[in-house]
Amino acid sequence: MTPRKDTQKSADSTTADKKSKGFTDEERAAMKERAQELKAEARASKGKAAGESDVLAKIAEMQEPDRAIAERLHTIIKESAPALAPKTWYGMPAYAKDGKVVCYFQSAQKFKTRYSTFGFSDAANLDEGALWPVAFALKKLTATEEAKIVALVKKAVS
Repeated sequence: MTPRKDTQKSADSTTADKKSKGFTDEERAAMKERAQELKAEARASKGKAAGESDVLAKIAEMQEPDRAIAERLHTIIKESAPALAPKTWYGMPAYAKDGKVVCYFQSAQKFKTRYSTFGFSDAANLDEGALWPVAFALKKLTATEEAKIVALVKKAVS
């Protein structure tokens, strides 16, 4: 009796032929940016001014209309929650309290989505019962949206 080496394929060889669906290029880039941010923070404690310059540099790299939205959000957050320190987080403008990110802005171009996102982390004090929103789609920034954002940011840091 001879083994059937030629007629059987192992499960490993058939699955190895399939292409891996790992992280996208944008996701890998965000992870690399985060690793660089963590290294920079480990080397030296970043002050509020250094964090703000990093955030402003990231905003300057954005395309319109996201750049204008991010600039306005930066002003709103600084005015409504001065205790929050600007910093970058996965290559996005973010605002932290006691070193923990409370809120962030993700441009539509970052992951090639149809809208920008303004979101909050678990450090934000937004809990309402067993379900509450933590991220918001943002296509444009009018006085109505600004008022909602101010209220949310103030609640998040309370």
